[in-house]
Amino acid sequence: MRIAVTGKAGQVATAMAERAERAGVEVVTVGRPELDLACPGDVTAVFAALAPDAIVSAAAHTGVDKAESEPDLAQAINATGAAAVAKAAAELGVPIVHLSTDYVFDGSKTSAWVETDPVAPLGVYGASKLAGETAVLGSGARAVVLRLAWVYSPFGANFVKTMLRLAESRDRLAVVADQIGAPTSALDIADGVFAVVRTLLARPGDRALEGVFHMGAGGPDASWADFAEAVFDGAAARGGKRPAVDRIPTSAYPTPARRPARSRLASAKLAEIHGVELPDWRLSLDTVLDRLIGPRSTDRKEPRS
Repeated sequence: MRIAVTGKAGQVATAMAERAERAGVEVVTVGRPELDLACPGDVTAVFAALAPDAIVSAAAHTGVDKAESEPDLAQAINATGAAAVAKAAAELGVPIVHLSTDYVFDGSKTSAWVETDPVAPLGVYGASKLAGETAVLGSGARAVVLRLAWVYSPFGANFVKTMLRLAESRDRLAVVADQIGAPTSALDIADGVFAVVRTLLARPGDRALEGVFHMGAGGPDASWADFAEAVFDGAAARGGKRPAVDRIPTSAYPTPARRPARSRLASAKLAEIHGVELPDWRLSLDTVLDRLIGPRSTDRKEPRS
């Protein structure tokens, strides 16, 4: 099985490339200059040369705040570019898995979001990703849209790596405590995407496999402050620093783009139809911290005298 993944440096694309061998698949990542979603050109020719069995549309304009000042670019990449990739999938007759976001919701719900909840993006990023969803689902390709939230990994820039970096020079950190979600490891997402692709290829006539699905981590709800404390607890267990966390409201940390107050995604539909359930985020965080820092101190073997 050969999967073409858009984006070369993104967290999920990197995780898929790394975990391909253990999953028994071949992953080829494609991005600039061969494929520039801001001005995609002949996308079908790009993918035809790769001859994939499936396409994963992972590349995106993910700068939530930056999108507010460059809406045309966000729309070009997240909507028009995504549409071009989906059109290529349709023309080549291969399924496409498109990665989207919790930012299509306004965050006002008091429980986890399900796929049938009404969408109402708060900003440019969410609106552009919603337009991308619509384009992919209307492309004529066999398409799955996977909404993700609070993604982190050992790769690139993300919340975990930022917290660890700031902990090196600070004894206290102020972190937002009134936004709720579930941190989701890109390593787990990669495994889940592989499983979804396998199901699509194994059951080509099953339309129930297509459409919108939520892919969120298991475990309890968490705020960003909860997540930060879990990161620092894990770092301390590995011999690192543990700054104090000052819990602040969103109003005390203004940003150009509004954030959803609740980003938890209910993933029961994905489990029922594709058989995919992601692990408890706390276990997955340990795996990422092992990569970034090393094993917990209690797990390290003492050198022999």
